[in-house]
Amino acid sequence: MVSSIQETIQSELVRENVVPSRKLVKLPPWLEVAKPRLIPLLLATTLGGMALSEGWPLSSPRLFCTLGGGALAAAAAGALNCLWEQELDGRMQRTSGRALPSGRLAPGTVFVGAISCTLAAATLLVSGVNCLAAGLSLLGLCSYVLLYTALLKPRTSQNIVIGGVAGAIPPLVGAAAATGHVGLSGWWLFALVMVWTPAHFWALALLLKDDYQSVGIPMLPVVKGSVATANAIFWYGWATVLLSSLGIWALPEGGLLYAVLLIPFNARLLQMIHRLCGDPNDLDRAKGLFRWSILYMFGICLLLVISRQPLAVEFDIQGMALLGQMLSF
Repeated sequence: MVSSIQETIQSELVRENVVPSRKLVKLPPWLEVAKPRLIPLLLATTLGGMALSEGWPLSSPRLFCTLGGGALAAAAAGALNCLWEQELDGRMQRTSGRALPSGRLAPGTVFVGAISCTLAAATLLVSGVNCLAAGLSLLGLCSYVLLYTALLKPRTSQNIVIGGVAGAIPPLVGAAAATGHVGLSGWWLFALVMVWTPAHFWALALLLKDDYQSVGIPMLPVVKGSVATANAIFWYGWATVLLSSLGIWALPEGGLLYAVLLIPFNARLLQMIHRLCGDPNDLDRAKGLFRWSILYMFGICLLLVISRQPLAVEFDIQGMALLGQMLSF
């Protein structure tokens, strides 16, 4: 009995240390099921998709409708995920206190809320943006709930590799909102988020390996162990760095400034990945990589927005002129 209590406390401490805001902010049940902590990064990649397009910057009403619709669709996806996994959450130490398994919310209430958010998202995107953006947003919702949560997560250790498509769709929504179509630049950011996701998620899975193992979820650290997971993170991390460099050409303008500012982001990511590979069982290293990977993707999206500013274009012109002079000399 004492051992069980200690394990529960330890699991909760790990979870709260990974996401410090959990100790500071206790969300009301109806907001908790929407998983609002995941939404800002989804909206950031949506902005990144917009910044890559010729339609940047968007008008304020279109920008509001795109981000508002995306946030509502993400909230609906989070609620449906909680509904699908409520029995599993009740058996896992770190999730047993969530709103549904603890009985603080009724399943029917969550379902009605999820459907309402879905309809509101579709209405906002169709009326204020366009049908392509609305369709892609709903595709992301379905991918998360049906492809990842229901189909892949309980069946394969590569669940996040394929299921990561759900988190990679927001850049396509942003591109569609800006221009009415998805160009190569939007697909580049989609691919970048896809290859970034496994390394990001597996760093978290290393921290929560015992919890996943206790309920039979075949996450990579459970199936292959920490060393194999660190090796996989290594390869996906390098793929992320190499693919991020292609943003120089994906941007309509400002690529030179993007390239310069990208260097410290990639250097820090590789440094933390190599530290983890040196000791895959060090939870502090896994926690550090997980946190930095979040900041990394926020940073990439910020760089894309910065690179579309007039000063970035001027930097490109001056930089290319200087480079030309150096080469001629």
